[in-house]
Amino acid sequence: MRIDLHTHSTASDGTDTPAHLVRKAATAGLDVIALTDHDTTRGHAEAVAALPEGLTLVTGAELSCRVDGVSMHMLAYLFDPEEPALLAERELVRDDRVPRARGMVAKLNELGVPVTWEQVARIAGDGSVGRPHVASALVELGVVPTVSDAFTADWLADGGRVFVPKHETDPFEALRLVKGAGGVAVFAHPAAAKRGRTVPEATIAELAAAGLDGIEVDHMDHDADTRARLRGMAKELGLLTTGSSDYHGSRKACVLGEYTTDPEVYGEITRRAFGAFPVPGAGGV
Repeated sequence: MRIDLHTHSTASDGTDTPAHLVRKAATAGLDVIALTDHDTTRGHAEAVAALPEGLTLVTGAELSCRVDGVSMHMLAYLFDPEEPALLAERELVRDDRVPRARGMVAKLNELGVPVTWEQVARIAGDGSVGRPHVASALVELGVVPTVSDAFTADWLADGGRVFVPKHETDPFEALRLVKGAGGVAVFAHPAAAKRGRTVPEATIAELAAAGLDGIEVDHMDHDADTRARLRGMAKELGLLTTGSSDYHGSRKACVLGEYTTDPEVYGEITRRAFGAFPVPGAGGV
């Protein structure tokens, strides 16, 4: 089985619609794909409706968290999307994205960059607006060559010249909410140092003690040495290890199935979850 447990669609900051994403996943030879848009489940229904036969969908979301001033992302799988407490927190985070993006546009204008809110909103479309949409606007204007080049101290990185904070959930609270909604929680790309400061291993140990299920080890932002170190830490802490592409369509230089999750780990994730269940494809529409 080929299992990719971290992808994004136009429901957040990906460039493929949920329907296009699942069709592309089937063409890529994947057996299981997780749709984990940022702080939203709005793409799930479209993905389910289009799900090709032979492909299984794991519903999920990537939750925006912050601990001790460090931003981190929590992959939540197979939770009940209507559970009130988690739904309210996701909406709080998502609603704060618009004023945050407007603030970044204002800072860019102060620096003489002629980006507009209308441009960013057009790029975001119906998705949850975020930094990648602002980064895409900078690419359109020729300010930076790629989206990744916008995530530096000069521009959008944490603490950068045009960085604007948004509401982010304490990860210990996120764990409580995900578990309360019947889901499974995996720390996304925990050692992606090129994105900015990373969460200390001592905090990961505390999260493990608080109920964290796993960490994402095989990821494009982790080199071989980092992956080996994370596997050792996961073994010591009793955490599951996952692998995935973090696919965003044309917005990032990664491909579906670039990294995958062991079928036994996937089986354990499905056994632990009780808020929702994987959806087998029925041919799509």
